[in-house]
Amino acid sequence: MIIPSDLKYTRTDEWVKVDGSVATVGISDYAQEQLSDIVFVEVTVSVGESIKKDTVCATVESVKAAADVNLPVSGTVTAVNENLPGVPEKINTDPYGEAWMLKVEISDPSELDRLMDAAEYDTYCKERAH
Repeated sequence: MIIPSDLKYTRTDEWVKVDGSVATVGISDYAQEQLSDIVFVEVTVSVGESIKKDTVCATVESVKAAADVNLPVSGTVTAVNENLPGVPEKINTDPYGEAWMLKVEISDPSELDRLMDAAEYDTYCKERAH
């Protein structure tokens, strides 16, 4: 399981990469492993939309389950990965790279403080595995 140290994580398995005031969001390697072979992804928000933390922003379906993706921080959507719906399997092979889902201009940077760092997330994943 890969857990990049430069990202923040949620208890619902989303990751956030912060670059200045912009957060890139996707689902973690742990999440894609749990879902197995991903066959469908839909980002359900649009560029320009202002969204609150914990709002469902995407849906991911695999051969064995469907899962909602929740926005880890509040903000305005600045980009959506338009390529991802055509290659949903990228989530299985590159969850932290080509399989990013959306980018948001962060409206409340203090929300980042409530996310887990890599070490905390690693511990959290291991606790759930038992």
